[in-house]
Amino acid sequence: MKTIPTLLALLSLAALADAAEPKKVLVCTVTYGYRHDSIPYAEKTLQKIGEESKAFTVVELVNQSTLPRMRKPSAPKKPDDLKPDADEKGKARHEADTKKFAEEQAKFEAAIAKWNAEDGDKKQFETETAWNADMKLRMTKMSPENLRAQKIDGVIFANTTGDLPLPDREGFIKWVEEGHGFMAVHSASDTFHGFKGYNDMLQGEFETHGLQVPADLIAADKAHPANAGIGEKWDLKQEEMYLFKNQDRAKVRALWYLNHHPNKVGEKGFFPVSWCRKAGQGRVFYTGLGHREDLWSDDPTLKDRINPVETSKQYHAHLLGGIKWMLGLAEGSAEPNPELK
Repeated sequence: MKTIPTLLALLSLAALADAAEPKKVLVCTVTYGYRHDSIPYAEKTLQKIGEESKAFTVVELVNQSTLPRMRKPSAPKKPDDLKPDADEKGKARHEADTKKFAEEQAKFEAAIAKWNAEDGDKKQFETETAWNADMKLRMTKMSPENLRAQKIDGVIFANTTGDLPLPDREGFIKWVEEGHGFMAVHSASDTFHGFKGYNDMLQGEFETHGLQVPADLIAADKAHPANAGIGEKWDLKQEEMYLFKNQDRAKVRALWYLNHHPNKVGEKGFFPVSWCRKAGQGRVFYTGLGHREDLWSDDPTLKDRINPVETSKQYHAHLLGGIKWMLGLAEGSAEPNPELK
């Protein structure tokens, strides 16, 4: 018979073992709208920082179906008519555009003739039906029942877009509110535009963006884990900076922001980039950064790299800090700070 001290010791060891177990995270990179080229880098990076930190492990990756899809050939756009007052350069450009249009039109006519001969409309319907069915099957991993059964601690939407076929959208929001973590990266704010529950939870809906630009970010909370020790300012060489709508600043804690419009010189204001908040008992973290491959990848040989590897590593630390916070592994305030200007 085990004594009470022995039992207590065993229970303590079991508790320590449980505490040492990395948190379980599901990553979703499904898109029903624009699909970022950086998504493969995002998938690898999130798995990598989980493995290296030992804080979490990506136990499920819900990604895009690999089944074939067909797209009906679309006609090229005809150039505008030549303006009567066009100069020689304008005439030359119009002539070049007209020649290019004629070539594209010939290719289109050949392609549409082949499409019709091979009953392309029917094949498109069949492949699209199969693709959508596969996507719905993949998304069943994100049902509240499966999340609970798999004991998932947090879900990350990495550059998702569009209306994802979640099996139970309202149930997913309730799952987060029960005390789980949710992290949204970059175009995850361009997801579920018509779903009020999601937009209320995230508190920041993508509105538009301009050209990629250098970004001089200001820290709204230097003590938060998502600051990652970067400090008061964080300068990116280039990134696509989002503008948001439908954010109630009294419901979010800003973490990084711009004090000027990213694309309009001289326009001052408060332009959020990253924030966190509580949703019921759950924790929600968002970062608008993550468009470019050279933020996700720290490979120094990456083609067309503009942001240095150091910035990539800062971004990884920013992500890890946000993930730890949303999983309850690191503490940081979620108290709204709307007083920031």
